[in-house]
Amino acid sequence: MDFVSELKSKSKFIEEKIKRYMPKEEGYQKTVFEAMNYSLDAGGKRLRPILIMEAYKICGGKDDMYIPFSAAIEMIHTYSLIHDDLPALDNDDLRRGKATNHKVFGEAMAILAGDALLSHAFETILGESVKSIYPERGLKASYEISKAAGIYGMIAGQVVDVESEGMKIDKDKLDFIHKNKTAAMIVACMRVGAILANASEEKLQAMTVYGQKIGLAFQIVDDILDIVGDEATLGKNVGSDIENEKSTYPSIFGIEKSWEMAQELVEDAKMQIKDFDESNEFLLNLSEYIVRRKY
Repeated sequence: MDFVSELKSKSKFIEEKIKRYMPKEEGYQKTVFEAMNYSLDAGGKRLRPILIMEAYKICGGKDDMYIPFSAAIEMIHTYSLIHDDLPALDNDDLRRGKATNHKVFGEAMAILAGDALLSHAFETILGESVKSIYPERGLKASYEISKAAGIYGMIAGQVVDVESEGMKIDKDKLDFIHKNKTAAMIVACMRVGAILANASEEKLQAMTVYGQKIGLAFQIVDDILDIVGDEATLGKNVGSDIENEKSTYPSIFGIEKSWEMAQELVEDAKMQIKDFDESNEFLLNLSEYIVRRKY
C-alpha cells in the first residue's frame, strides 16, 4: 500500500461528504456560515473522520451509515482549533497554512463560528440517527462523541492545559491533559465506528485501546514537531508551546525519549488489531505514519 496516496484519497473522499452537511452561505446569519466554512475548508489530514470510517469497516460495517458521524467529528475538531487559536488561549495567527479564523472574521465571529460548528455537529448526527433503521446505534455513537468532547474529555484537558501554563507539572498531569484534550476524541472515533458496525465487546475494546495509544502518540509527536518542525510544512506557528510556557513531553523527557515513548505506544496500538483480517492494513500503516509524519 502507498499509504500517503491512500490517506490523500480518503481525505478527499471525506471532504466531499462533509460538504453535504454544511450550510449555504446565505441569509442574515451568512457571516457565521462563511466563518464556519472558512476553517472547515482549510484542509488538514481529516484523520478523525477517516478513523471512524476505518473502525466501521474493520468491525464489519458495509454501508455508509458512518458518513454523518465522520462529518460531525471534523466539525467538532475544527471548532476546537478555532477556539484554541483565540488570543485568550494560544493566540495563534496561522492554522493549516491560512490566517486563523479570528484574524479574518474577528474574535466575536470566531467564537460564534466555533459554537456553531459544535452545535451543528450534534444537529447533524442526531438528525441522521432518528431517521436511521438503527437509531439506537446512532444514539449510542452520539453519546460517545458528546462525552469525548465534553467536561470529562476534551474540555477537561483544555482546562488543565490552560491552568498549567507557566508551571512545571509532572507526567501524571501531562498525561491527563493529553489523554483528554487530544486522545479522547480519537478514542471516540474508534468507538463510534465500532458501535455503528454493531461490533462485539471484544472488538469494541480493541478499538478503544488502539485509539488511546495512537491518540497519545499523536500528541507526543505534535509536541516534538512544535520544536523541530518546519512552519511552512506544518501550516501553523512553531514554538508556541515554549512561548506559552507549556509543559510538554519533550520539555520533561527530552526529544529522544519522547520519540521512544511515541514508538512504544504505536507498537502497543498495532498489537490491538493484529488479529483482525486484512482490513487492518490501513490502521497498521496509520500507526507508523503517526511517528513518521512531518506535519
